[in-house]
Amino acid sequence: MEIFQMLGWRWDITAAKQITQGRVPEGRIVTEWWAGMLNLIVIDAEHAARVDLSRPLIVATVPTGGMLIIDGWHRLCKAVTIGVEELSAVVLTAEEERACRICGGEEPAEEDIEDLNEDDEKDVAGSA
Repeated sequence: MEIFQMLGWRWDITAAKQITQGRVPEGRIVTEWWAGMLNLIVIDAEHAARVDLSRPLIVATVPTGGMLIIDGWHRLCKAVTIGVEELSAVVLTAEEERACRICGGEEPAEEDIEDLNEDDEKDVAGSA
């Protein structure tokens, strides 16, 4: 499962990609507006150099208001680096965003906390 985390929020990107598969991008991301947020994201420069800018970003409308890129930060980084001004984006509906959100926005269910704790233990064990 591919995930994206921003502060206390976490999304299942595998699910987001399944939901948006085949959907025509309905939005445009102005790269300059989002470039400042790249400092908050861990970017693998080698991976960013190889990404396909024709793939649309996935953007979520978050319950606190506003939008957040949940898939496509490496594409954004490459676009900013080479001077591409806009990227296409697929915008999740509120229902789709909630279906992909693992945690954040409200208290997760007890099962979700247990799953996250198990995942964190695996991450720690895997990094040793």
